[in-house]
Amino acid sequence: MGTIDDYLTGLAPADRAAIDRVYAIAREEEPDAEQGTGYGMPALVHGGRPLLSVMRAKKHIGVYPFSPDAVAAVAAALADHPGASVDKGTIRFQPEDPIPEQTLRTLVRARLAQIDGA
Repeated sequence: MGTIDDYLTGLAPADRAAIDRVYAIAREEEPDAEQGTGYGMPALVHGGRPLLSVMRAKKHIGVYPFSPDAVAAVAAALADHPGASVDKGTIRFQPEDPIPEQTLRTLVRARLAQIDGA
């Protein structure tokens, strides 16, 4: 088990499913990403740098791609999404209103491009 697996075991089923979905999509985009930490949070790590963290907060689930530019790449796609909000480096959503798959893929690809220097 790794840091993400450990984190997921302590969550309510709906939260665990919503968070695991985000990580699963990220792993499809970067199968070699490893479990680790980024800024003290459980995260997928690529090339020694944090790729993405997803955590339950009191009122939402937060997606943290460690990059305001990656968030900006999907902000317009989330503008009309129910229950979603975007901040400088964070995307917030509710388990009952998950972020669309294509939007997550775009987010992960944007972050990977940054890490890889593309």
